[in-house]
Amino acid sequence: MAAPATSGLTQVEASARLAADGPNALTQRPGTPWWRLLLNQFASPLIWLLLVAAIVSGALKEVVEAIAIVAIVLVNATVGFVQEFRAQASVLALRALTAPRARVVRDHATVQLAASEVVVGDVLLLESGDVVAADAELLEAHRLSTVEAMLTGESVPSEKSMEAVAPGAPLAEQSNRVFMGTAVATGTARAVVTATGQRTELGKIATLLDSATEVKTPLQLQLEKMSRTLMFVCLAVVALVAVMGAMRSLPWLDVFISSVSLAVAVVPEGLPAVVTIALAIGVRRMAVRHVLVRRLSSVETLGSATVIVTDKTGTLTTGQMELREVWGDEQQVLTSAVANVEAALDATGAWGVGDPTELALLVAAKKRGLSLEPDPKNPRVHVNPFDAERKRMSVLLADGVLNVKGAPLTVLPLCVAGTEGASEAAKALASKGLRVLAIAKGRGAKEESLTLLGLVGIADPPRPEAIVAVAAARKAGVRTVMATGDARETAEAIAKEMGLLLPGDDPKDVVHARVTPEDKLLLVRTLTAKDDVVAMVGDGTNDAPALKEAHIGIAMGVGGSEVTREAADLVLADDNFASIVAALKEGRGIADNIQKTLSYLLAGNAGELLTLFVAAAVGWPLPLLPLQLLWVNLVTDGFPALALVMDPAGDEVLSRPPKAQSQPMLGRREWTAIALVGVVIGAVTLSVFRYELSSDTLDHARTVAFSSLVFAQVFNAFGARSFTRTFLEVGSFTNLRLVAVVVSTALLQVGLMALPLTQRLFGLGSFSWRVLLISVVAGLVPITLVELAKLVRRLVTTTRVSPTPA
Repeated sequence: MAAPATSGLTQVEASARLAADGPNALTQRPGTPWWRLLLNQFASPLIWLLLVAAIVSGALKEVVEAIAIVAIVLVNATVGFVQEFRAQASVLALRALTAPRARVVRDHATVQLAASEVVVGDVLLLESGDVVAADAELLEAHRLSTVEAMLTGESVPSEKSMEAVAPGAPLAEQSNRVFMGTAVATGTARAVVTATGQRTELGKIATLLDSATEVKTPLQLQLEKMSRTLMFVCLAVVALVAVMGAMRSLPWLDVFISSVSLAVAVVPEGLPAVVTIALAIGVRRMAVRHVLVRRLSSVETLGSATVIVTDKTGTLTTGQMELREVWGDEQQVLTSAVANVEAALDATGAWGVGDPTELALLVAAKKRGLSLEPDPKNPRVHVNPFDAERKRMSVLLADGVLNVKGAPLTVLPLCVAGTEGASEAAKALASKGLRVLAIAKGRGAKEESLTLLGLVGIADPPRPEAIVAVAAARKAGVRTVMATGDARETAEAIAKEMGLLLPGDDPKDVVHARVTPEDKLLLVRTLTAKDDVVAMVGDGTNDAPALKEAHIGIAMGVGGSEVTREAADLVLADDNFASIVAALKEGRGIADNIQKTLSYLLAGNAGELLTLFVAAAVGWPLPLLPLQLLWVNLVTDGFPALALVMDPAGDEVLSRPPKAQSQPMLGRREWTAIALVGVVIGAVTLSVFRYELSSDTLDHARTVAFSSLVFAQVFNAFGARSFTRTFLEVGSFTNLRLVAVVVSTALLQVGLMALPLTQRLFGLGSFSWRVLLISVVAGLVPITLVELAKLVRRLVTTTRVSPTPA
């Protein structure tokens, strides 16, 4: 479409185009309805298994058991629903970035209208402070620069000009165009609209964000796999018991009750609650580290991260330009430079209003004690403003002194003195990724016969804490990759300064420069396809699609855009990159806690399963009733398990590489421990049951077996804190909650055995101190053997590695 005259469109033409193209607004695909989000909470095989157990329990009129299981499922569904319901506002937030009003030329007159009414062909009128209403091509421009960091990642305002740009040029190099949602930093312009709504560059990001998929976290995948395994084991055991009962011609009701008991024994009913609580504890601990968690499962995911992809501007760097180096006499250079600026500092003196490069010069001069106030006796008499063609600015004072600053390419040829070594110095500063300005002085209004005072190198500096954090992440086996809209030379210079790019590293693997939002999204997908667990860190709108696609998206809370915060799983409340490593430690600690707690729960379930299966195989009565098993799994297992997931993370978690995504939650070591502990618990329970059954009633024998099983699993929580160290070595009082829970659960079990009401409800015999003594002694057997096994294993390992004495 040909550009219209600068007189703009007529109102009739504009109305027709608005009707044809639609409003200048970002379209929004309807989010997932609340009812589907709620149903998604029941999509886990483990939840299905629990619901089946609840239905069967209800059919057998085990009302208490059915209500308890349903309550567990509902609590977990509620927590998950609330978390996900709050995470759907990413595209909505984009709409807040668009200009609410715009000034355009209609019917040869300037009118102000809602930005949504702007159409292709409208002529926009822009000035400093405006938010651009649509993508447009410049018709006129005077000292125009726009802040495009949200689209390109560039920390420096983009200088605009009327010069033609090669087709297909990167967004950051399209100097003859302005873009929807960006802000005008300096100057004025007239521009013809070329794209509106979803067809703008901002709209393309909205489309990318809408199409980005949220991958499942490693924890979700591992729990799903574990749930399927437990379901298959449950079905196999139930079928086997049913076959055995049929072969013996047992009454079908007895066989059914035995099968249900085995199903309850196999399923760790407390597992969903334990995982939810573990992640919730991680949320609280991360909040102390200034990390806000928006998606519960992301707590553990960060601990599994193998690579951190991060934006540069505002993430690794401060996002604020700073004077880094001066070539020449510092005072002379800065005195001349501050006399030649349009920017001004605010009351704090730390920043202000205007061009960031000029603000950096003012801040540097103020820190060095130089006066920033203009001399009333020597005022400005003439200004040659900066523009993209001349690439320099000059100010003539009343005393005839001309202060000049600009790009070395345009200033050095005008100098007749002070230029020795200047070209080489300018190249050296530029090679460090600095923006270089030449500062010169002359006499008279003409920019000629100047004396070069020196050069300044300005850049967005690295955050000191981020340098330390990058090194800590590398030690923990986590790679850090930079993806930025900046030029490659600038990006690589910052990467070297931060320790991201070390000698021998391939820059192409570590630094991705001049990237678009599409490039960042593709980078995340490429790494994910290589089985990396990707954490994406960013602050700009251009980072949002990649943040949503990554296993875990991390946004800056203070300097980040609303879009980025809404797309993220974690938000850094203090914008401190170092907080990521602190959260990484907590994430790994939570993963370790979930692993050992799951091992603890499954060891108890294995003991219960062995007890019931052996009894069924040899024709004994059921040693344990379904409600007794549910009590064990929910209360006497569940409470210690909740205390186990509160173990603090040790510093050693950051001295090891992350787990491979293919590595199962429970490895050979864990399954071996589960089997051995389960065998011991089962053997102890069966032994006391058979012994008491030979001399007393079935209810009495079940009482002793039930209470022995309870004490065995409660005491085993102490040994579950570490696979290699004993309880005393870990520290008896480093988890006081566990000590309190074990004592409380033991007292609760005594009350259950002693009260007539609970005796009838749980099918227990009469209480006696003899029963309690046998139960406690039997319960101490497994934990004693477990702790002794750790010492023996360590002794054997030490003997193998010790050198043979001479």
